[in-house]
Amino acid sequence: MSHAIQTADLDWQLVDGIDVPVSKQFGDVYFSKDNGLLETRHVFLNGNDLGTRLTDLKPFEYFCVGETGFGTGLNILALWQLWQQVRPDNRSHLHAISVEKFPLSKDDLIRALNAWPELKPLADQLISQYPLPIAGCHRLSFPEERFSLDLWLGDAHDVFPVIEKTVSVHAWFLDGFAPSCNPDMWEENVLNNIVRLSDYGTTFASFSVAGILKRGLRNHGISISRPRGFGHKREMLKAIWNPPEFAQPVTAIPEHHTQKKTSLNKELKCQARQIAVIGAGIAGLSIAWAFALRGHQVSLFDQTAPLSGGSGNPLALLNPKLSPIAQSAEHLMTQAWQHALNHYAQFKAFRAIQVQQLALKNPENLLALADEYPDGILEVPDQNQQSLTAKYPALSLLQAGAVSPHQLRDEILQHSNIRYIQAQISRIEPHSCPELFDGDSSLGQFDHIIVCTALNTPQLLEEHPELKPIRGQVSWLKNSDQPLNPNIAYSYGGYCIQFDEQHLLLGASFCLNRDDTEVLEEDHIHNLELIHSVFPEYAQSLADVSEWQGRASVRAQSKDYFPLLGKLKSDQEIYSLAGLGSKGFLFAPLCSEILAAQILGEACPASTNLVKKLDVKRFEKKIKTKKPYFKP
Repeated sequence: MSHAIQTADLDWQLVDGIDVPVSKQFGDVYFSKDNGLLETRHVFLNGNDLGTRLTDLKPFEYFCVGETGFGTGLNILALWQLWQQVRPDNRSHLHAISVEKFPLSKDDLIRALNAWPELKPLADQLISQYPLPIAGCHRLSFPEERFSLDLWLGDAHDVFPVIEKTVSVHAWFLDGFAPSCNPDMWEENVLNNIVRLSDYGTTFASFSVAGILKRGLRNHGISISRPRGFGHKREMLKAIWNPPEFAQPVTAIPEHHTQKKTSLNKELKCQARQIAVIGAGIAGLSIAWAFALRGHQVSLFDQTAPLSGGSGNPLALLNPKLSPIAQSAEHLMTQAWQHALNHYAQFKAFRAIQVQQLALKNPENLLALADEYPDGILEVPDQNQQSLTAKYPALSLLQAGAVSPHQLRDEILQHSNIRYIQAQISRIEPHSCPELFDGDSSLGQFDHIIVCTALNTPQLLEEHPELKPIRGQVSWLKNSDQPLNPNIAYSYGGYCIQFDEQHLLLGASFCLNRDDTEVLEEDHIHNLELIHSVFPEYAQSLADVSEWQGRASVRAQSKDYFPLLGKLKSDQEIYSLAGLGSKGFLFAPLCSEILAAQILGEACPASTNLVKKLDVKRFEKKIKTKKPYFKP
C-alpha cells in the first residue's frame, strides 16, 4: 500500500438550498439528492438492524462497523448519532473502519457537512481530528463518547488486504459510488477481503443491488434479501452471513449470531479487566493510559519511580525522519508521528512546534520531500530569515511537537483507573491469571500483564529477544541572554531547543553498548561540538561546559531498531512492550494501541506488515518441517 493520496475533485450542485458534492472522478453524487441522511438511516443503519444491536450491547462489549467508502463521513456521523441516542449507560465501545481513496479536503468536507445542521456537534469533532491526505491508517478517538474511527486512506485494493484481523467486523456499510461508475470498488479482491474480516453473524447493507455484488456475496455463502430501497429506489441489499445450517434468506438477525466468536472468556469480554503494567517509563505510562481510557483497572509498578529511566529527560522532541511519500503507509516512523501528534494533543504537557531538520548529507533527497507531502507539513525555509544560520540547507517540519515528560506523567497518573505502586518485581507466575511477586510476597493476580522494563525485560521474560544498551546524555545550560524561539527546534544529528525561558536543551550523545548513567563532561563536550559544527557563531556564545547540567540514561534497543511488542507464549497472558530506543515518545502511543487491540480483541490501527515488523517473536527461527524420505 503506497502512493501519494489525491484529494477528491468536486463539482457542486445546489438542490433545495443544499450544496450537494459531485465527484468529477466518478461522475456521481456523494449522497442522495432526495435526503442523504434519511437514506443513510434507511439503508445502512436500519439495513444492519443497528438500533437494536447497539442497544443490546453489554458493558465493555465491542462493536465494529466497516465501511467501503468514507466520502463526506455522513454514514459515520449518522452511526455516531444513533450511538448517542441508544447506547446503554455502560462501558461498551463502538468502532468504525472506513476506507477512502480520494478523501475530501478539509474545506470541502466542512462545506459538504454544512448540509446537516443536526449533525454539526459531531461533525465539528470529526473535522477537528480529520487527517492530512497521507496513505495509511489514521485513528480518530473520542473516548468520552466511547467511539473511535480508523480512517484508512488508499485504494481499497491495497488497503483491505493489509488490515489486520484482530476482531471481526459485525456490520458492513457497502457504500461507494455505483458499480457502473466505480467498478473497481466492487471487484472480487475487495469483496474477498471484506469477507475475510467478517464472521458468522456479520451483516451487510447497500443501496446497490448490482449483480456483481449479489453474486460475490452469495459465492461466500452469504444470504441476501432485497427489501424496499429509499425514495425512488425500488430495492436495496440486506445480507447476513449465517452458519451453514442457517443458510437461507432472512430479514432478521438471529441474536446469538451477531457477535464474533472469540477465544477470550465470554465473561471477561463484558467486565473491567485487571491489568498489571511493569515499568513506568513512557511505554508503561502509554499502555496504562490506553487501558484506563477504556475503563479497565491498571496497576502500574516501578522499582524506583515513574520516569526514572530513559524517559525522564526534561523534554521530549517529536522529530521523525519522514519517508518518501510512496512508502508512508508502511513506514513506522511516519505512521507513529501522525498518531503521536493526535495522541499528545489531549495533554497540557504537549506543545506544537516546528523542527528545522538540517540536511548534512544528501540534501537533495531530504529537501525533495517538501514537494511530495501535502501542503502544511514540510517546507524549505528561507535561510535569510532564520534566527540561527547554518552553512547547511534545511527542511522545516511544520507539524512536530515537544512533550514535558514529568507533566505528562502527572496527568496520566491522575486518571482514576490507574494505581501506581512502587515494587521490585522478582518474578511472574504464568497461571491462567498470571501472578506478580515482589520477593516472596504476592502482588496479586491479573487478567493481563505487560512488561515495559526496557533493558530488564529479558530478566522477567524468558526467551525475550536481546536488548542492547545505548547510553545517551542530554545537556542544558542558561542562555537567557541569547534565547532561541521556543516554537522551533533544530535537528542536526543532535538537537537543540529552548525548553524554558532561561535554558537551552542540547542532545544527545549516543554510546552503543554502554549502560553507565553518570553525567560526564566529555558528553557535554560532544553535545557542544555537535551544535558548533552547524551553528558555530551561536555555539561560541554559549556558557562554558563547566557550567552545564545534564542527565544520562540508557536506551534499550532491539537488534533491528524496531520496538518489540506482543506475547512470547500463546497460552500466557503476559506481553512485552520494549525496545523503543531513542524514539520512545514517538513510538509509544501507536505501539500501545496496537498492543491493546491484540489483548482486547479490537481493531488494529496499523497494517499487517507493520504489525509483523513489531512482533516480539520475529527473531525466532522458523523450523521447516522435514519431508519424509522414501527410498525407491
